[in-house]
Amino acid sequence: MVTHNERFPPALEFEPDASFRKKKGVHRPKFAPIFTQPGQQRGMPAKVHLLVNPYAGKRKGAAIAEQVKTRLEQAGVEVSVTQSAYSGHLVTLASALVVGENEPIVAVGGDGTLCEVISGRMLLNLDQRQTFAIVPAGTGNSQANDLGLASVEDAVDALLAGQIQALDLAKVELTEGLPGSEGERIVRYSHNLVTWGLGVDSNIQAERMRWLGPARYDVGILLAILANRKRRATLSINQQTVTDAFTLFLVQNSQTGGSLLPLAPGASLDDGAMDIGVLKRMKRSQILKAFGMLKSEGRHVFHPKVDYHRFTSLAISTDEPTAINVDGENLGSTPLTMEVLKHAVDIVVPLQNEKSENSSSS
Repeated sequence: MVTHNERFPPALEFEPDASFRKKKGVHRPKFAPIFTQPGQQRGMPAKVHLLVNPYAGKRKGAAIAEQVKTRLEQAGVEVSVTQSAYSGHLVTLASALVVGENEPIVAVGGDGTLCEVISGRMLLNLDQRQTFAIVPAGTGNSQANDLGLASVEDAVDALLAGQIQALDLAKVELTEGLPGSEGERIVRYSHNLVTWGLGVDSNIQAERMRWLGPARYDVGILLAILANRKRRATLSINQQTVTDAFTLFLVQNSQTGGSLLPLAPGASLDDGAMDIGVLKRMKRSQILKAFGMLKSEGRHVFHPKVDYHRFTSLAISTDEPTAINVDGENLGSTPLTMEVLKHAVDIVVPLQNEKSENSSSS
């Protein structure tokens, strides 16, 4: 039986985009702009700090970092390079950097790499606003996709051009370690997404099949759908609470997730809030339909068992610890709390970033 506060926020309503033909019985939704505010021009940086995940993607992180370093130095930019040795190491390495004015901190890796780098700096509680950039070297590269960075060359061009945008973050508190191996409470600063439920199950499955490359996400989600575990949780959105059985929570700052799926068509990176897609308890056939609609340009937002909300604070609790994924990494377990920090940092984007003005497409 569902218990809830009568003031639980109403679901967001998406407007169909009739310029796209119907698929799965519905039009594609109209997508929000990636950025709602104009960017700023800072010019070429004096120095760049490369923080590298050498294990990113197919262990090409170090080689990609060397390419970036060579090109930046040819342009007259001073470059420092630091490589991680293990998962979570970049949190410590980022916190140890001495960073001056107009010196972007660049994550060479995927979404989880950028999360570690940002977290390391944010945990210092510095007065100086931090500027970050990403060189896409991971498997998913969701954030790079939303920023309009399709390649390493795009990322270097953006660094040299020096255009930035304000970026929201979420301060995420959770228990370190997956269920059965829980540790202490930890804090991470999410720039991309937080997932609970079937999505984490699928990601855990995918991590066991890294040899498949990006296709592992599709295989993982299919296996998780077939398992269709029953999950019960208490979800609090802006201090309004509901307890029920759910399939999946998709908590998004960016619009895309693993395999560049359009998970949150209404999300913007600088609107001061984050979106959550709540997939209610479903049968396998309903989940398969919702997933098919998702892959068809975000049409899952019109599925009758899917609700979207926007929030500045959120909490998830469960009777027993359940797994949480932060920015593509299976980091920990419930209970979880999130607080959105509007315009917490700056992020380097392509010059005259078209994605800041136009709707995303998949």
